[in-house]
Amino acid sequence: MRKLCLVTGATGYVGGRLVPHLLAAGHQVRILVRHPERVSQMPWSNQVEIFSGDANDPVALNEAMRDVDVAYYMIHSIGSAGDFEKLERETATTFANCAKQADVKRIIYLGGLQNDPKLSKHLKSRAEVGNIFLKSGVPTIAFGAAVILGSGSLSFEMLRYLTERLPAMITPRWVRTKIQPIAVRDVLRYLTLAAVLEPNLNRTFDIGGPDVLTYEEMMQGYARVAGLRKRIIWPINILSPGLSARWIGLVTPVPKAIARPLVDSLKSEVICAEHDIKTYIPDPPEGLVNFEDAVGLALQRIREAAVTTRWSSASTPGAPSDPLPTDPAWAGGSLYIDEREVETAASADSLWQVIEQIGGERGWYSFPLAWETRGLLDRIFGGPGLRRGRRDQYRLVAGETVDFWRVEECDRGHLLRLRAEMKLPGLAWLELEVKTETGQPTKYHQRAIYHPKGLAGHIYWWSVWPFHGIVFGSMVKNITQAACDLDSKRAK
Repeated sequence: MRKLCLVTGATGYVGGRLVPHLLAAGHQVRILVRHPERVSQMPWSNQVEIFSGDANDPVALNEAMRDVDVAYYMIHSIGSAGDFEKLERETATTFANCAKQADVKRIIYLGGLQNDPKLSKHLKSRAEVGNIFLKSGVPTIAFGAAVILGSGSLSFEMLRYLTERLPAMITPRWVRTKIQPIAVRDVLRYLTLAAVLEPNLNRTFDIGGPDVLTYEEMMQGYARVAGLRKRIIWPINILSPGLSARWIGLVTPVPKAIARPLVDSLKSEVICAEHDIKTYIPDPPEGLVNFEDAVGLALQRIREAAVTTRWSSASTPGAPSDPLPTDPAWAGGSLYIDEREVETAASADSLWQVIEQIGGERGWYSFPLAWETRGLLDRIFGGPGLRRGRRDQYRLVAGETVDFWRVEECDRGHLLRLRAEMKLPGLAWLELEVKTETGQPTKYHQRAIYHPKGLAGHIYWWSVWPFHGIVFGSMVKNITQAACDLDSKRAK
């Protein structure tokens, strides 16, 4: 049955992924955002109604809730300055009152599990918001979840960075707290199907995956899936939540203001007390996604998205683990980029010819000794080095090799994308692109992308970083100069 759904928090992690799921289910979608420009480039932006406003503004809410059947409350104030509990309480109360006045048929809310008697302030606030909706007079489904596993989520990225960057660590005792994580694709399935449940259902539902693990077990599980060595972990009792948050802020890009409430919450045991949702929304035939499969899916999406988010061939971010443009800057895991772009007097045809003929006997247009040394080191450690050369000195096709690279995409005249097959503690790509606009000079765009694996991967990047200006900077200069020289030869 088609519903008109209002989604708040559409610029956030779950809300941004929920919108395309609702559209795919055939629902009409309306979103309320404070900054409409942040969703203007989303692939679904022309399929939804966009209302500008704040979720604690009654005027904006009354306008956005007109004729709405289902209102999704996907916002929270984690990391906010001041009294975030008061802010959450007031915003939820305003939302509930407006939903009642607008005769909204259902509120759907995603909060945290609340089965531990010693809840953190953050989890208590989440529980209070759910209770406000349940008592509002509008039938409410309040989901409670623990750690959500998907690239870009706060909890997953904290797990990811801690495990990748620290092969050995002294940890607080909360690493032994039991947690029942859930894959983001299962969360989105519950949220989407809840829109069409029986009209008067008004209750909470605990949702979780099939595994109950400690945080230590989650770190070791992540290491196995990511192909890292077993982590050495020493839990001790002297690290307070404040010190833990500072430690996380140093080791990971998750801001301390956000890390603190997460750490506080990890002291609480978050395990589902019931699985009643199965009566209303049966488990999928293949079952709920287990921990290691969820981690594997998230890592796969990260690696794909690291080099596909800007390509014309990239699919829309329908897969729930894909990082989205609206995710925080630290989301999506470790990714290093060296990006350069210059205007050139060369024609687009000549520039492309130089790009397509790169490597092999022509070399890489910068610091030959550095490339030869890197090729020799690669061979010493068992890689292909530069010995493979290229099959055809003029043309490239996807799948063939160029020295220690493989052509991943060759969009003739526009983009050459190469994937590194040299021995590296991580994954690497090199993009060479011709950019043209009517009436504008040709531009050469170059991007080197590196996705490190473990601590060794980060050390590798920073050890070669001082040479990037010489190697990549020279490439830009020499490739564009070679294209200009080619134009001059053609003109004679």
